[in-house]
Amino acid sequence: METAAAQRFALGIGSAALAACVATRAPADSDSSRALRPPPPNLAAAEARWKAAPAELDAIVWYGRRLGYEGRFDEAVAVYSAGLEQHPLDPELLRHRGHRYLSLRRFEEARADLEQAARVLEREPDRIELDGAPNDFGVPRGTLHTNVWYHLGLAYHCLRRDEDAARAFALCLAAAGNDDFRVAAAYWRALALIHLGSAGGARELAGLYAGRELELMESFDYAELLRLYAGTSTRALDQLAAAETPLVRATLAYGAAMWHRLEGREPEARDALLALVGSEGSAAFGRIAAEVELGRMH
Repeated sequence: METAAAQRFALGIGSAALAACVATRAPADSDSSRALRPPPPNLAAAEARWKAAPAELDAIVWYGRRLGYEGRFDEAVAVYSAGLEQHPLDPELLRHRGHRYLSLRRFEEARADLEQAARVLEREPDRIELDGAPNDFGVPRGTLHTNVWYHLGLAYHCLRRDEDAARAFALCLAAAGNDDFRVAAAYWRALALIHLGSAGGARELAGLYAGRELELMESFDYAELLRLYAGTSTRALDQLAAAETPLVRATLAYGAAMWHRLEGREPEARDALLALVGSEGSAAFGRIAAEVELGRMH
């Protein structure tokens, strides 16, 4: 069982801030009817819904999301931008446009959108976000708040703003209501600690999750990488060798490269990063972060 002190260390924030974050953890039902409305099953259905109701927020969100899943990121951004003209400062549109700015490597624009979304959400309760590509259990694990903090942390990570990244992932950790998001946020926060020169802090944070039983539905790769950083398992390396999809390969390859950096093996880290950026899967966050990491090492 984690102690309160250990939790505060993992988050890097004081108890007052932690309490404020945890107080907003439970998704509200104020917008549950829309949040739980079945999403359009494919791009054609999403486009048809949007054309029938181009000002409807849900139609805009899902048309943009389906475009993004097809790799049509510029078009998705255009849909969200048009939607924001109709729904100014809507946090959901800002969150999704920020995500696709990340896919396009437009990191400053992603940061601006996601920071704005976070400011708006200070006044709003949390709510579940349905997945366009559900996990094997069919249970959505993300919320609007956790997704905003998570993607904002990624924007800071790619901008090399490591203290801001560490804080954003700490707030994502505090808002998370399940182990999938806790593990994902802890993984990226550990990387921020590595960049900040706190190898011991990264290992200790990883150890908080490597040392206990987790209830996971999707963040299995991040959990294995935390065990790798904590020194309790090297199974992540075996899974990397057997990876069957570009997303899994990019996630594990970047995590393994950062493990080499954590252990002071810079040549091995560079080789792993070069191999990753030369592979497919260019929209995966691991691949995007690897490109940035090579720039850091130069």
